[in-house]
Amino acid sequence: MKEFGTLNWLILVAYILGNLALGFLLSKKVETAEHYFLGQRTLPWWAIGISVVATYIGAMTFLGGPAWAYTEGFSVIFIHINYPLAVFVVITVFLPFFYRSGVASIFDYLERRFGVASRTIMSGVFLFGNAAYSGIMLYTTALVLEFITGIPVVDAILIVAVVAVTYTMLGGMAAVIWTDVIQSAILFIGALVTVFLLIGELPGGFIGTLQELKVQGRLDPFEYSIDPAKVATIWTGIVAMTIYHVVVYGVNQMMVQRTLAAKTLGDAKKSYMLMGYLAFLIFFLFFGLGVLFHSYYGGRAFENENLVVLDFVATMGFPGLMGIVAAAIVAAAMSSLDSSLNSMATVTTLDFYQKFFRKDATAQHYLKASRWFTLMWAVLMVAPAIVFSKSGGSVLEVLSKVGSFFVGAKLAMFGLGFYSKHATQRGLLVGVAAGFLSLWYVEANLD
Repeated sequence: MKEFGTLNWLILVAYILGNLALGFLLSKKVETAEHYFLGQRTLPWWAIGISVVATYIGAMTFLGGPAWAYTEGFSVIFIHINYPLAVFVVITVFLPFFYRSGVASIFDYLERRFGVASRTIMSGVFLFGNAAYSGIMLYTTALVLEFITGIPVVDAILIVAVVAVTYTMLGGMAAVIWTDVIQSAILFIGALVTVFLLIGELPGGFIGTLQELKVQGRLDPFEYSIDPAKVATIWTGIVAMTIYHVVVYGVNQMMVQRTLAAKTLGDAKKSYMLMGYLAFLIFFLFFGLGVLFHSYYGGRAFENENLVVLDFVATMGFPGLMGIVAAAIVAAAMSSLDSSLNSMATVTTLDFYQKFFRKDATAQHYLKASRWFTLMWAVLMVAPAIVFSKSGGSVLEVLSKVGSFFVGAKLAMFGLGFYSKHATQRGLLVGVAAGFLSLWYVEANLD
């Protein structure tokens, strides 16, 4: 990687300072814990929708999306073809229940329906899984920043974490959403500039390249194989990933909490519908980049395909482009980290601290506690991220798998709560334990 350069540093530093300044300005409107959790319920639906997209996209999508299409072709787009169906299920089945409850934690519903044990266990599962995921995100983002800028990985971990926790502690949910809007713009600009530069460099021209890729079969989005070894098939996209996205957007505190900050239920639904369209378009853009890169590089093998975007940007030498790309990667990471920090502080405050320790404190006390919990979770993210930086990749793989073990449990608990009159707390908890042990057994035997 070439030297980062003064202009690139100016772009990256200006972006970071802008986020901090926005957090400081929004902090003046945060007076209670509810403001911290839900932003006074006055945030526009379109900003909420963009924020949800930014949280799900993540830093690695900017690099991993093109890398996946580079090796597999455009058939990977079907992994994300299911958004209209998933969003329809979420806004008709899940969102009305949570919005009308008037609470900031979706786990409050589990106590109302089943009991305090269900609420506490699933809140704990959420906190554990989110902390592990956030540590992984922080570590992998730091690796990319080290590659781009030369900043040591531990320093990069600390810089990204400090910036994200600072503006989140100051401005709460409002800061999360408005910085996510800015971060999405940075990410989109970086991707678009890369696309236009790449099109100009294609050896056979844009149309000629598309024709060549079509002949090679790399533009065909339809993969009908039923081979379980093939991940990107039409069946995976329509069936498996529809269920996955229903869980991600329907019973995930980090996602749902944003919609609870909308003015009305109608606005909450509109934010999710906007998210569905935008997410598909963004993945279409990233996967399209990957297919075009395959033509540009002649299908050559990379030691790590995730670096194909950075390799192209570095070789182009376009002034300031590497700074924009670095800012885009940091933006994508922080849009996930800030949401994670705020939602974990919300759950910790409402489902544990207020529930079991201080039941009748003032709104200002809970606001102060929420900010301290935000800081606490930031420290708990940094610690494993630094440990990961000293170890191999196997730890990351294990933690990523553990988080997926409770996907079915989350969907089942809320689904049964909504529509089954006979489900009991004991039956649900036995089912959660049995499901976890079954998946653990299968995973252990597959390895």
